[in-house]
Amino acid sequence: MDLDAVRTFVAVADAGQFREAALGLNVTQQAVSKRVAALEKDLGARLFTRTARGAQLTVDGQVFLPHARDLLRAEERAAASVRPGRRALRVDVIGRRLAPADLVRDFHRAHPAVALDVVTLFDADAALSAVRSGTIDASFRALTLPARQLPEGIEAARVHDEPLELLTGPRHALAAARAVTPAQLAGHRIWMPGNVAGTEWAAFYDDLAAAFGFTIEVTGPDFGTEPLLDTIADSPLLATFVGVQTRMVWPADHDLRRIPLRDPTPVYPHSLVWRADNPHPALASLRAHLGTARQDADTWTPKWAQQ
Repeated sequence: MDLDAVRTFVAVADAGQFREAALGLNVTQQAVSKRVAALEKDLGARLFTRTARGAQLTVDGQVFLPHARDLLRAEERAAASVRPGRRALRVDVIGRRLAPADLVRDFHRAHPAVALDVVTLFDADAALSAVRSGTIDASFRALTLPARQLPEGIEAARVHDEPLELLTGPRHALAAARAVTPAQLAGHRIWMPGNVAGTEWAAFYDDLAAAFGFTIEVTGPDFGTEPLLDTIADSPLLATFVGVQTRMVWPADHDLRRIPLRDPTPVYPHSLVWRADNPHPALASLRAHLGTARQDADTWTPKWAQQ
C-alpha cells in the first residue's frame, strides 16, 4: 500500500477539502486527487463523496480512517527506530552475560530515560564496520592494536578493567585455595574451547599464558556455557577462566569454585569504541558515565592494552 496515498487520504479527511489538503501537503490539488483515486482503486472501495462543500467520507472511508492513522503511526515508529538522534542508543556488548552488559545496565539505572538497544556482535571487524557505518553507536572491545591505528574517524577509550577468576570443580587441586597467583597455574590444564583464533579474547589469553608459563587448551567443540560448566565440575584436572562480572548459574551439586587471581591480578581491558562524528545525543552521556579505567599497579594486561 502506498503510504503517501494513505497520508493524503488522512489529510483530505481532516481538512474536508481536496484543496486544503493539497496546501497542507505542499502538492497540487490534481496530485491529491490522483493519490486518492489510486488508493480507492487499490482498496476496491470509494472513500469520499465529492460535494459542493468539499469531500465527505463514505461509510468505507469512515471505517478505513482509524486504520490509516495506525499505518502512519507505524511508519513513524519504524523510521524513528533507525533514525540517528531519535532512535534508541544502540550498543554492542559482545555477550549478555559479560561485563559490558553490566556496564550498560548500570548506565540504564543512572539514565532511565535514555532508550537503549543492546546488541551482541561476535566479530570485532564486524563491530568496527558497524560503528563506522552508524549501524551501531558504540561497541565494547579489547583493542589489540593501538588507538592511533584505528580506522580514520573511529575513537576509543579504555573504560573498564575486569579482574579474572579461576573456575574449578570441587576435586581440582586448587579448589580449596583462597586465591591463586598466575605463576601457580604452570602445569595445570586451563580449558577454554571458546577461544576462537583471531578474536581479541584469544589474543588476551594467549599472551596471559605466555607471560606466566602455562598452556590454554582449546581442544574440542564449543557447545556453550552449560556443557563447559558440566565438564569443569566433573574434572579434577581441568579449570577455566571467567571474568569477575561474568554471570553464570549452575546446579548446586556442581559445587564450582570461583577463585581470585592475585600477585598480579590479570585484568581484561574493555574499551568503548565509537565514531567521532556520531550525532546521537545519548552517546556523550554513556561516555561520561563510563569514564576511563583506573589502572592499578598490581595488575597485568598485555602490552598491546597498555598503549
